[in-house]
Amino acid sequence: MKFVKSCAVFVLFSTVFNLPVFADTTSPVTDTMLQNPDPGDWLMWRRTLNSWGYSPLEQVNRDNVDQLALVWARPLSEGIQEGTPLVHEGIMYMPNPLDIVQAIRADTGDVLWQYRRKLPDDLRVPFPSINRNIAIHGNLIIDTSADDYVYALDKDAGKLVWETQILDYREHPAQQTSGPIIANGKVISGRGCEPRGGPESCVITAHDAETGEELWRTPTIEKPGGKNDSWGGIPYEERLHVGTWLVPSYDPELNLIYFGTSVTSPAPKFMLGGNDNKYLYHNSTLALNADTGGIVWYYQHLVDHWDLDHAFERLLIDTVVAPDEDEVTWINPNLKPGEKRKVVTGVPGKNGVVYTLDRKTGEFLWARPTIYQNVLKDIDTATGEAMVNPEVLFHEQGDVKDICPSGHGGKNWPAGSYSPKTGAMYMPMQNTCSTITVVPDASSVESVYGFSARPMIAPGKKNVGAIHSISVETGKTLWKYEQRAATTSLLATAGGLLFSGDVNGRFRAHDQKTGKIIWEVNLGSQVTGYPVTYRVGGRQYVAVSTGSAWSTSGLLGLTPELRSSNANMLFVFALPR
Repeated sequence: MKFVKSCAVFVLFSTVFNLPVFADTTSPVTDTMLQNPDPGDWLMWRRTLNSWGYSPLEQVNRDNVDQLALVWARPLSEGIQEGTPLVHEGIMYMPNPLDIVQAIRADTGDVLWQYRRKLPDDLRVPFPSINRNIAIHGNLIIDTSADDYVYALDKDAGKLVWETQILDYREHPAQQTSGPIIANGKVISGRGCEPRGGPESCVITAHDAETGEELWRTPTIEKPGGKNDSWGGIPYEERLHVGTWLVPSYDPELNLIYFGTSVTSPAPKFMLGGNDNKYLYHNSTLALNADTGGIVWYYQHLVDHWDLDHAFERLLIDTVVAPDEDEVTWINPNLKPGEKRKVVTGVPGKNGVVYTLDRKTGEFLWARPTIYQNVLKDIDTATGEAMVNPEVLFHEQGDVKDICPSGHGGKNWPAGSYSPKTGAMYMPMQNTCSTITVVPDASSVESVYGFSARPMIAPGKKNVGAIHSISVETGKTLWKYEQRAATTSLLATAGGLLFSGDVNGRFRAHDQKTGKIIWEVNLGSQVTGYPVTYRVGGRQYVAVSTGSAWSTSGLLGLTPELRSSNANMLFVFALPR
């Protein structure tokens, strides 16, 4: 950890441009504020620690959203752009690619300060430093960097306050693409871990938000030892790539953090210790004690041979659990219908299966598919153990299988939402498959997953994109909207609206109850950022950003007639005054 104490030292780490501000300071952000945010603020990735992606603002609603108009727009820096703006007391903090953070007047778009981190010349950045999320706590903006640090900026001046190295990017590089959350004063962050970084890069960490001191780190790969080694005796240094590359959720009452994990490298398990092992903790939900980092429980959704990560948002909801037997495929026989539970739910993985678990214990409650998938054959409803379809397993080099969905999803990093107004989760889904061929000689090919893939649209489908509205209580599909272009992240509001984006540049407002489109605009470029809404001076604003992303660019290849651009831009809308 380093504290910056002089201008000379500071220049080594950043370039800051200070412009006039319209307020001297904003109030410090406390843990109480993060756990119960002001309706007009957007203080973290999905606004609340339960990852709902929901705002209680209702000035913009079903009756007047057709009057929504552009207020201001700004270009963003070059690179893969999937950012989430944070807003506190009228100041927006926007993460840009390659570790650039801006403070912006949220009502006018005027830049107040900009921080540009100086990155090492020898840094290899395989995913051009995607920066999905930053955190705010006290008087600090906190982020994780491309060179594997966690660092904090003064939120009012943009100057570096502290930084702490998490990993040595030369020895154990990781992809810190998602940024942290704050859990009771602790900076919690996960990462995608490159195979060349070894198992040491596959860790979840906690740091003190005020000082940057590391408090704990938890590995996501089981170490060798014991009679039930889930990796089949593979040496530790060959256990690779179980990442936590999307933002976690946090339950302050249970003091549990919920992360999802990714596939191994290589993905086909015959290339590791055989198809019969579990390879913990890949493709799992992990519930961690926020004070110690200890794994309180885990649930493995699927043994993954095809790069179908289960790393996505976990919705934390208190709900009646009464799965509809006509629509829900797998139901725990010991479940008491109508019982109210604290659950973790949503679509955690690329195969599009909805899972609902007890979030205190990890007990399996129910699950059901959404889009067409052929990898999960069955679930033991008493234990929750998932069973892979044996017909799509690989057994030797050169094997070829048609796998649904593709590695693009199904579901992917574009986030869904939950509305307490309707009791429904809304999920952006894609109808995809791929033909996967195991690399004939993995030792001579630079391949993370050990196979090549040719994506295609799912059988019987012409439309790639979809939005599914699903009852959290019953698991029943309430409505489904499909379109030619792949869909991206969603935002639900108390005004009865569901905002959505797509890879063809359309940004829309749907009626939450029906899915009907009631407003839309063509932004010209792929909608890749996470939409947010906030209030300044009594006026509600809606913000969203465009750009390019690995999965959206790949999905555009399935609809060649769609010719959207990939300009990195931030757009803000409001009703006329």
